[in-house]
Amino acid sequence: MTARHRATREVDVAGLVLAGGRARRMGGEDKGLIPLAGRPMVEHVLERIRPQVDEIVISANRNRRLYARYGHPVIEDREGGYPGPLAGILSGLLATHQPWLAVVPCDSPFLPEDLVDRLLRSALAASAELAVVHDGSRLQPLFALIHRSLLTDLRAFVAAGGRKVDTWCAQQRMATTDLSDQPAAFLNINTPEDRAALESQPARGRTNPTP
Repeated sequence: MTARHRATREVDVAGLVLAGGRARRMGGEDKGLIPLAGRPMVEHVLERIRPQVDEIVISANRNRRLYARYGHPVIEDREGGYPGPLAGILSGLLATHQPWLAVVPCDSPFLPEDLVDRLLRSALAASAELAVVHDGSRLQPLFALIHRSLLTDLRAFVAAGGRKVDTWCAQQRMATTDLSDQPAAFLNINTPEDRAALESQPARGRTNPTP
């Protein structure tokens, strides 16, 4: 989606980049700041999501000054101890004011350039308050579009100790967005081996990774 398409869209959408996890499988490194093809992974994500939304916030629980250099507000979870991505999503809804919030993780640098548009179309077509990507094999609940009317429900779920994103999503009126034409776009770089495998691909492969 180009800025022109965004300008003609009938509703406003905020973007949330989730970068607040522990990254245990990465040895505890801050995944968003780990380099891929010479740049921190979060830069690849921001480059893809920025043209698709009206504003961006970054959810980060450490290295906030480093994330702030990208020129977007950096927010942290309201409760300590790394409570998980739902806490980051809750903070994102509280920090933004657009009707919709598009959520993406910091470790998936190959986001579709029409991701938000397709999520929004499926949500509106189903009169749903939530749209989640399906990559052809499974749901990808961290690639989602959430209407802010779900803020109260999400706040109550998190306050009651709820942590699993898929459990919360299953309780909502949810649309499934078929993105099986781009399954590699939802690769997560979770381990050093994942990163090394992508770095070993040719330059063209890094832009359009092999599924």
